[in-house]
Amino acid sequence: MTQPEHEGHGPKRRWAVAELSQKKPTRFRFEPSPEERAALAEEMGISAVRKLRFEGELKPRGKRDWILEAHLGATVVQPCVVTLEPVSTRLEEDVRRHFSADCADPDEEEVELADDDGMEPLGEVIDAGAVMAEALALALPLYPRASGAALEAAQFTEPGKAPMTDEEARPFAALSALRDSLKKGEN
Repeated sequence: MTQPEHEGHGPKRRWAVAELSQKKPTRFRFEPSPEERAALAEEMGISAVRKLRFEGELKPRGKRDWILEAHLGATVVQPCVVTLEPVSTRLEEDVRRHFSADCADPDEEEVELADDDGMEPLGEVIDAGAVMAEALALALPLYPRASGAALEAAQFTEPGKAPMTDEEARPFAALSALRDSLKKGEN
């Protein structure tokens, strides 16, 4: 697998569209450093990104469009929504983006949404690192739970008083009771 040359450490994550080969796919594979994974975890508001790998290829589609197809593999740690204990989750996601020269720029005033959810406007640069971060954010579990964690019913009331039930908490329960008592009074 050939990695494009660039300044800096590690494999290239951004390509100028003008420099991409129109004849063959540009393959890539990168695994962010521990520092980069820590920065991603902080940005996403999770405890840690233990492992992260993004590999795939950019291939031309027609004369002006590009397709990015890749696989994201990650192990993330998030707090349990019930107990706040760390929950480790393994993520495996296939990622596809279509960079189109005909796609409207989302910064314009009027934008017509494309039928393809993975379609993005083609700029001067394709940033696979940004696609990786977005795919990771979208793949995160919304409500991670530790095994065996159960949400218990919470009861809040003053000492010596009975807690309110769900039946009593209904907004129209009192009106219903009033209507029923008025009907009884008419009979």
